[in-house]
Order: sequence, then structure tokens, then C-alpha cells
Amino acid sequence: MKREERKHRLGLTLLFSGIMFAETLLTLLAVGVIVFITEKLGLLTKWQESQNLFPFFLLIALFSLIGGTVLTIFVGKFPLKPVNKIINAMNRLASGDFRTRLDFGGPLSKHPTVREFTESFNTMASELENTELLRSDFINNFSHEFKTPIVSIAGFANLLRLGNLSEEEKKEYLDIIAVESKRLSDMATNVLNLTKVENQKILTDVKSYNLSEQLRNCILLLEDKWEKKNLEIEIDFDEYIISANEELLMQVWLNLLDNAIKFSHENGTIGVMIYADDGGIAVSVSNTGNKIPDQQLSRIFRKFYQADESHASEGSGVGLAIVKRIAELHGGVVSVSSTDDITVFTVKLPQNNLTAEFGR
Repeated sequence: MKREERKHRLGLTLLFSGIMFAETLLTLLAVGVIVFITEKLGLLTKWQESQNLFPFFLLIALFSLIGGTVLTIFVGKFPLKPVNKIINAMNRLASGDFRTRLDFGGPLSKHPTVREFTESFNTMASELENTELLRSDFINNFSHEFKTPIVSIAGFANLLRLGNLSEEEKKEYLDIIAVESKRLSDMATNVLNLTKVENQKILTDVKSYNLSEQLRNCILLLEDKWEKKNLEIEIDFDEYIISANEELLMQVWLNLLDNAIKFSHENGTIGVMIYADDGGIAVSVSNTGNKIPDQQLSRIFRKFYQADESHASEGSGVGLAIVKRIAELHGGVVSVSSTDDITVFTVKLPQNNLTAEFGR
């Protein structure tokens, strides 16, 4: 493949070199025509007889300059046109117009090297456009999610400061402040965790441990939340020993379970399964509840994206982004499927993570 690319690029270089050579050849031809006409008119013989060739050389130089300039302007437009297009497109990108796309058109656009350059430029522009959209979403969602608990805390703190409240009201307001403070702390922690795993390139602190026991502990840690909604927990797995970063995968299961509890209906069901998958291991967390629209499924793992765009439910929108990144660090993937009855998140880890499996 690289050999083919070198051949295509060499061909493009030879094409532009040929154009410049043709320009030089035409200039020389024009000078030759001038000499021929001068000879036919007898001017060259006259200047030779007078032994004054200065006018002849001056004429040649003048016509060479004018002819070369004119030819450069017209002939040079072909090789410079795509260069100008590239410069203009880059200037538009630099000014913030990320919808800019490059298209040379004509026969030149069919050349493999030009096509490769065009595709690379347009891919870069598309990525910049997506990054700008993510940045805007990040700012909007981040400010909204953090502002809500801060406003709530400030409001109830002012009510407490004004006094004239019963002990019951004071306790209620203090409870709300405590809950909102915890919510704000959790969001900040999630943002810091996301930043940490995003910057992490190599998986460290890998050890063998009981994955099944870890999942049972995660379910117990969230017991208050799922009992409050009277949810039924269904677990279906044997005992699995895996080799992984225990702390990071703990974040994965807590985020998925918390997400399942949050979007489950009252008296609903949450299911947790572990099973072998293509020689590796898969963990699925399901919940009964509303279907996630198909157009949102592809965006659900983005930073600060929430399927509940009304922001009626609590959360910062970074939990699933953390899940995705941690799965990738382990060489795995995370996927989601959603129907009218059930939503299932599945984390698949490769074979090297599974070290042992034994009975219930």
C-alpha cells in the first residue's frame, strides 16, 4: 500500500513539474519567435552592421520578461488553483467555520493522492466540528447540572438565615442542603474520575479477584436507593475470577447499577448477569423502564450527554462516559440495547481478563 502511495505522489509531482517545464519551454519558444521575426524584418542584420546589438538584447530581455510573466499568469493558474483552495479552506477553518469542506472538482479530484488529501482534510474538519459541538454541549450541560444544586443550597440557606422557622422546617431544609451538597460532591467526583481515566493510557494495578463478589457488594452499597423504589433485584451468575483493575471496574458496576435504578419504574426489576462470551466475559445490567429513543443510543456514552434532555433526573451525564473509557482501558467494549420493556447495558471484556470460573 505504501509503495502504491509513493507511486501516486511521484506521479503528481511529475505532473506539476511537467507544467512548470512546459511554461519554461513556451517562454523560450516565444523568445525564438521574436528572434525569427527580428531576422525576417532585417533588424538583426542592421544592428550587426552598426555593431550595436544593445537594442537587440534589450528587446529580447523585454519580450522575455513580458512573455514569461503572461505565460506564468495563465499557465501557473492550474498548479496554483488547488493550492489557493487549500489555503482558503484552512483560513476558514482557522476562523471557526468548521463546516468547511474541500472539493477540487474536475479530473484532478480523481487522482489517488489528491483524493487521499481531500478525504483527510474533510475528516479533520468533521472532527473539529464534532469537537466544537461537544464543547458547546459540555458548557451548557456542565453549567446547568452544577448550577441547580448550588441554587438550591443557597435558597434554603437564606431561608434558615431569616429565622422564624419551626424545628421541623429547619430539619427539612438542612436535610435538603445535605442532599444537594452530596449531589454536588458526587458530580465533582465523577468529573475528576472521568478526567483521570481519559488521561490514563496504560492499565495499572491489575490483579486477580472475585468479580461475582464485587457485583454483590455493589448491589448492597446501593440498597437504600433500590429499596426506596421497591425494585426487585434478579442476579444470575456463577463465581468468576478475573484479572483487572478492581477499583476501576467497581466504578463501572456502580455507575451502571445507579443508572438502572434511576431510570427504573417504581416496583420494577433490575437484572445482573455474568456469562462467558467468545472466550471472554460479559456483564449485563438491565432495568425495566422507558425505551431510550434510537437516535439517542449512539450519543449516550458522550460526556455530559443525558437521554433525559429535560434534566428532570439527577446526574451529571458523565457516568456512562466513565464506563466506556474504563472498558476500553481493559480492552473491552460497552453496548446498549433498549426496547419498550427493558434496557440492557453490556460490558464485554476480552479473554485475558477471565482467569477462572467455578460453580455457585
